[in-house]
Amino acid sequence: MPIIPEEIVQRYQRLKDDLNQYNHAYYVLDDPSIPDSEYDRLMRELQAIEQDFPSLVTPDSPSQRVGGVALDSFSQVVHRVPMLSLDNAFSDSEMVDFDRRVKDRINLDSSQQMTYACEPKLDGVAVSVLYKKGLLERAATRGDGSVGEDITANVRTIKSIPLRLQGEKIPDILEVRGEIYMPKAGFNHLNQKAKQAGEKAFVNPRNAAAGSLRQLDSKITATRPLEMCAYSVGQFEGENKPDSHFQMLQMLGKLGFKINQHIKQVKGIDACEDYYQHLASIRDQLDYDIDGIVYKVNDFRLQDRLGFVAKAPRWAIARKFPAQEEMTRLLDVEFQVGRTGAVTPVARLEPVFVGGVTVGNATLHNADEINRLGVCIGDTVIVRRAGDVIPQIVKVVLDRRPPGAQLIIFPERCPVCQSAVKRAEGEAIARCTGGLFCGAQTKEAIKHYASRKAMDIDGLGDKLVDALVDNDLIYSIADLYDLKLESLVNLERMAQNQIFGKQPKKK
Repeated sequence: MPIIPEEIVQRYQRLKDDLNQYNHAYYVLDDPSIPDSEYDRLMRELQAIEQDFPSLVTPDSPSQRVGGVALDSFSQVVHRVPMLSLDNAFSDSEMVDFDRRVKDRINLDSSQQMTYACEPKLDGVAVSVLYKKGLLERAATRGDGSVGEDITANVRTIKSIPLRLQGEKIPDILEVRGEIYMPKAGFNHLNQKAKQAGEKAFVNPRNAAAGSLRQLDSKITATRPLEMCAYSVGQFEGENKPDSHFQMLQMLGKLGFKINQHIKQVKGIDACEDYYQHLASIRDQLDYDIDGIVYKVNDFRLQDRLGFVAKAPRWAIARKFPAQEEMTRLLDVEFQVGRTGAVTPVARLEPVFVGGVTVGNATLHNADEINRLGVCIGDTVIVRRAGDVIPQIVKVVLDRRPPGAQLIIFPERCPVCQSAVKRAEGEAIARCTGGLFCGAQTKEAIKHYASRKAMDIDGLGDKLVDALVDNDLIYSIADLYDLKLESLVNLERMAQNQIFGKQPKKK
């Protein structure tokens, strides 16, 4: 190996440090410190040195963001510290209840005020980014909270995420949690380019961000305008750990991460409400989508005392903004049968764009809800995405009811197996009494058994289960273990014939 002149080594290190600092100023601080032309000149010089002396290249070089060889698949990552979800609040009263529960659990007098850290809830993809000795080692999606996917190659292309941490007293191990999102301006530009190229446009920034992160070829991710805001820490091994969440965010900012400019420390639940009203008033002016506010008990010691319940911390809550609503027409109602026999009415709607997605179906929950709404087939209805996720009908526009509107009749017989549908006294849900004689219940039981949280049977998805039951190849969970390869091959052949319209040859 040739000896590299010391002046080259020093120049390379200086270029690397300077370019990383310029990236931080441009992508994190939104304060460019040099012209683009000068940045490009320095980058070309760095790349020339790396080409002449490949042994100099290190993982924190800015040249290493451009993307490498495409992957065949994503590997799994187990989160040492689980990435938990948050409980939701949709009203002032629910926030007051949250505050009361917090005080009760730590024996704080109701007249005393808690200090909360408040921050916008960005509508993107939650990720974990792990640093060892200050160098980015691994990045992963949240997944189910316990296991995610390794997206390190893609995350390295995002310029607002440091490859090497800045400053002094860097923790030996630091796992930063954040939200990767696509700013509205970048999203609009990306869709404009897609339309010009005759390609399909993305529906909303969140879908665009999620799709960009799941590219097996990181070179594609590198072309997408993604950013990350840090919002918490998982693993932390080192000295000088901050005492509060707000202080931790300030520390992350000094280490080189983008921190949301609207984070705030407040005292008392009334101040939380003021913060919510302020963010709601400027929501549409922000260059990124938010779907609510996250409130966290600020003091880490109090967080430890409060602990967790199920898969959510007791010391944090997400206050959701009112769901977006649109009007559309109810075309029909179908009754679906679930795993436990629950018969659920599903509204078939004239497709309408609500909260960033096209909605064609909505839940009507049960017979009581139908009666409460007084809804009929043919009605114009208001559709809301509750929590910006689940579409539901919230109101009927009575003055638009057509003359031929039809009453919705809840079935007395199961629409699948014709068994009696009964409703136990005191329950809102009506159920099919057919048990596993009912094909719908059989399918749902098998799907549940094969799901990731149960037996996690790879490849046994909903469509395959439907096909196996519909073609009388299985009648129960036990039948899965008697399936023959020949049966599956025949099933695949039948599916191909249906897709391509082939019919068996006549003899």
